[in-house]
Amino acid sequence: MISILSEFKGFFIALGLALLFTWGATYLFSLEQSILIGLITLLVTLWTNEALPLGVVSLFPLILFPSFGVLSLSEVAPNYANPVIFLFLGGFMLAIAIEKVKLHLYFSSKLLSYFPKTVLGIIYALAITSALLSSILSNTTITLMLMPVALYLSENIKLKIRFLLATAYGASIGGILTPIGTAPNMILIGFLEKNELPTIAFGEWVYMMLPVVIIMLTIIPWLLSLGVKDESVDGIGEDEIPALTKNQKRLYGIIIALSIVLLGSTLIKQFFGFELNDKLILLGFGLLMFFPKIGFLEWDDTRNMPYEIIMLFGAGFTIAAAFKTTGLASNIAEKLTLVADIPFFWMLIVVALFVAFSTEVTSNTALTSIAVPIFYEFSKEMSPEKGTILLMTATVAASYAFMLPIATPPNAIVMSSRVIPISEMAKVGFKANLIGIFVLAVVAYLLWGVML
Repeated sequence: MISILSEFKGFFIALGLALLFTWGATYLFSLEQSILIGLITLLVTLWTNEALPLGVVSLFPLILFPSFGVLSLSEVAPNYANPVIFLFLGGFMLAIAIEKVKLHLYFSSKLLSYFPKTVLGIIYALAITSALLSSILSNTTITLMLMPVALYLSENIKLKIRFLLATAYGASIGGILTPIGTAPNMILIGFLEKNELPTIAFGEWVYMMLPVVIIMLTIIPWLLSLGVKDESVDGIGEDEIPALTKNQKRLYGIIIALSIVLLGSTLIKQFFGFELNDKLILLGFGLLMFFPKIGFLEWDDTRNMPYEIIMLFGAGFTIAAAFKTTGLASNIAEKLTLVADIPFFWMLIVVALFVAFSTEVTSNTALTSIAVPIFYEFSKEMSPEKGTILLMTATVAASYAFMLPIATPPNAIVMSSRVIPISEMAKVGFKANLIGIFVLAVVAYLLWGVML
């Protein structure tokens, strides 16, 4: 009996917290909204304490949301076939191909040749490379491409975890550098244009975000190195850069072609208003991996594809839909109007805290779509400059959530390696969240007002 209770300990803790949060929420929200808060608490706790497999917990909304009357099954199910999921499928296929032809060995040797052969140097190498590439290409795509490199570098599990986190966090940090780096940025730009508000030019955006990115790329890799600095890195980066085989050259060429198409797609949309769908592009290149004489994969190669991450995103999109359908998002917005009366710096801190920790349990894209209109409503009483700074703070904070895999695509991708315990990501990510929120608020308060 005791052993059974011990095995179910994590589940009972999650259930207890869910009931507690549901009861507490009834003092502020409607019963339906309180039930939603309780269900989200249950899911997040189970994701974090790993009492059940990630994929199993991610399928719970299909049963729980209809059962408790939050959403119907017909409203929940389509979220598990969201177009973003097909972007991941294509990316995973490319990542599998990179590993199969061992192209990641070439990438890793090339990458490490520019940095010191120490734990700190390797973490900085991964984070900076990931950040710079993610500023011009999708942070999702870059994390998928670099993950095999991070996995290959060491057999030491402690180092593997930190190298993977460096890749993911670097992608999130660098994704804010340009308007095209990550989806929340583009949502804000689109919102400003749609509402005929002052827009931010490409160069102006980069100018404003550069201090945030530089500070974060200085602090976060150092944070990731804590506790592992003394681990042995013997053998890492000592090999000469290998010559590319015929298959590796062909795949390298395909990756370059993909990068050109993705970048070209963004530029075409920017200057001509015609959009090539990134999701279809990446899925198309992923399927190309199975074509004779072109690709490298057979269907059996997909057996190890991390389908649990696809389920995780389905759960995230369902939570976002429930926020909107139940009116919880607008209810929270009304309560946040109290923020409008506090000093501007602390307002930025509160907004960044709210967005960064809220997006831990739902897609940053979905949350930005909800948060930007919320904060726009009470930014109307401010000067245009302060209003823009507030909206930009909310947008960037959506990318600076480092605790849970559901928070941002890079987090979810490295979790698909099945190497990182969620508890470890949550522990390190909580500190990274607080650092990111503080850095963002300080730069926004001290510098952005001068830059605008």
